[in-house]
Amino acid sequence: MAKLKTENKEMLTYLLFDAEDPLAYAQRVKTEILNQFEAVTGHYYYSTKSLRKTLRLINKYSRFTKFKQGEAELLLYFSELYLKIIPADIKHLPLLGLQYRSLNKVYNLIQKMQEDLQYDYSLEYSKRRAETLEKYTHWLSEKFSLSEL
Repeated sequence: MAKLKTENKEMLTYLLFDAEDPLAYAQRVKTEILNQFEAVTGHYYYSTKSLRKTLRLINKYSRFTKFKQGEAELLLYFSELYLKIIPADIKHLPLLGLQYRSLNKVYNLIQKMQEDLQYDYSLEYSKRRAETLEKYTHWLSEKFSLSEL
């Protein structure tokens, strides 16, 4: 299995070394996400490409661990960094769509969690949702359904 693809090697590495503590693995993925956000340029096209790469990393983490709590935590962290880095006056809709889709994914993940975890993560989700609506409301209201967000 390790001979065929790079992703298979990464999966095998995860299973051998990190499978017993998925939250510690999530912390390492967070540092990698932070590094990718620091590399975001001023040009929106390249920023979108870079952030899509970051979301692929989060999806890879979720395929490896199948741990909804960790994936929701990473997506909320992505959303937090997005709000800090991306300016409010952007006009590049694919870049806004990344935040919109990541928040929708967090919402769907929260619905699948246990009730006590749902409450904790729904508070964090509501906070990110309100910040997003406040910061990008002029563009989100035109292109996306705000009731779904």
